[in-house]
Amino acid sequence: MKAMGGGARSGILSLKIQDKSVLYAAYMPFVKNGGLFISTEKSYSLGDEVFLLLSLMDEPEKIPVAGKVIWITPSGAQGNRTPGIGVQFGDKDNIAQNKIETYLAGTLESSRPTHTL
Repeated sequence: MKAMGGGARSGILSLKIQDKSVLYAAYMPFVKNGGLFISTEKSYSLGDEVFLLLSLMDEPEKIPVAGKVIWITPSGAQGNRTPGIGVQFGDKDNIAQNKIETYLAGTLESSRPTHTL
């Protein structure tokens, strides 16, 4: 699950997640409006605006999501953490958050580790 495209400061990231365990590891339910951790080597700063085109499981349509960078795991982080960014979903709509939480129903309370916790 690696983002394609984008650049520093702002950009469009295309993300395809087809596996529940990958979605669980990337989802950030503790963030207001929800969010996703996106594996990327590109350089971002906290507060950068990003636009996601999110493909979930086998759904034919991509979900457009505007968000901002609220988490950064740099290359070489402790514990062999995957480098990338956490993107908080904007508050304009909650389609992505609702779909993700529907897919993850029953697993959000799990103690399995994720990319961010």
